[in-house]
Amino acid sequence: MRILIDYRPALRQRTGVGGFAHALAAALVGELPADDRVTLFSSSWKDRLSTAALPGADVVDSRIPVRLLNLAWHRLAWPPVEWLAGTVDVVQSLHPLLLPSRGAAQFVTIHDLDFLDHPERTTAEIRRDYAPLAASHAARADGILVPSAHAASLVMSRFGISADRLVIFPPVTSALERRIEPPPFGPILFVGTIEPRKNVTGLIAAYERLLEAMPHAPRLVLAGAVAPGAESLLQTSSTASARIDSPGYVSDEERARLYQSASMLVLPSFDEGFGIPVAEAMSIGVPVVVSNRGSLREMAGDAALTVNPDDHAALAAAMQRVLLDEPLRRRMVEAGIKRTGAYDPAAAARRVLDGYRAALARRRSPR
Repeated sequence: MRILIDYRPALRQRTGVGGFAHALAAALVGELPADDRVTLFSSSWKDRLSTAALPGADVVDSRIPVRLLNLAWHRLAWPPVEWLAGTVDVVQSLHPLLLPSRGAAQFVTIHDLDFLDHPERTTAEIRRDYAPLAASHAARADGILVPSAHAASLVMSRFGISADRLVIFPPVTSALERRIEPPPFGPILFVGTIEPRKNVTGLIAAYERLLEAMPHAPRLVLAGAVAPGAESLLQTSSTASARIDSPGYVSDEERARLYQSASMLVLPSFDEGFGIPVAEAMSIGVPVVVSNRGSLREMAGDAALTVNPDDHAALAAAMQRVLLDEPLRRRMVEAGIKRTGAYDPAAAARRVLDGYRAALARRRSPR
C-alpha cells in the first residue's frame, strides 16, 4: 500500500495543520509494514521539501505554485494526483477538500467547522472553496480524519456522515523534555498562529486586567506567525504593550525553550479542532488555561483551567490563580502529564491504517 500525504501545510511552518500533517506522517511511518510506503507530497514555486524531511518516507516535490494547484484541484478536480506522484493507493488531504485521483481511496481531514460558522475569521481562499464544497467532498470521500471526538460529532451532525467513515487521530507526538520544576513566575505563554479564531485580542485584554491586579505579573509571550491581514490583533495602546513579546514563528528548538521557562500556557481560542500546543505543554509539565470551546475541554480534561473566552475577567482570574496557588499548579502539572501519557500514537496510527485498508477493500470489492 502506497499512501500519499499532502505535506504542503508543513512545508514552511509546523504549526496547526502543519503540525497535524507531520504527526500523522511520522506515526504512519512508524507503524507501516516493510512493503508499504508513505510519500510526502509538496507543491510550491519557491519552497523545496527536503528529501530528509521525515526519515523513512518518500518525497515528491513539485514545482507548481500552491495557489494555482489548489484552484485547479478544488474547482476543476484536475489534474489527478497520479500525474504528479505516480501510482498511489490512498491519498490523504489535510483539509476538507479531496485530492483528485484516478483510482486511489480518497481521505480528507476536517479539523473543525469554524470556516462554516465564522467565515470572517478565515482567508479568502477558504471562504471561496471550503464553505461551498466541504459538504459534498465529505460525502464523496472514502474516509475522513478528525482530531477529536468533538470534531467527529460535528461532522456527523452537520454533514450526515456515518461513524464508520470517520477515523479519530489525535496528533500527540511530543518528544519534548519533561521539566523538573515549573518556574512559578516564568512568562505567560501563547503558542499558535496569530489569527482571529485564536482570540489573541481577548488574551491581551485579560492580561491587561491581570496587570491591574498584579502589576509585577510575568511577561506575556505571543509565539506564532501572524496570519495575513491579522497584524492589528497585536496592537494595544495600553501600558501592557511594553510587557508583551511577539517573536513571530518560532522553531521547534525555540518553542521547546519557551515551554521550559513558562509559568503556564494559555490558549483562549474561540474554536479548536484539537490544540497541539496544549498537548505539548501538558506533556512536559506546563500548567494550561484554555477556553471552554471546541475540543479543548475534551482534550485537556481536568488537567486545565477552562474559561469562557469572552469573559476577560475570568481569564485574568484563572491566570492569577495559576501564578499564586502552588498546590493548584502541582495538581495541574501531575494531571497534564498523566493525561498526555495515556495517548498512544502507535495505536492511533494503526486505526488510521485500518481505515485506509477498509476503504481500499470497499473500492475493490465487486458491486
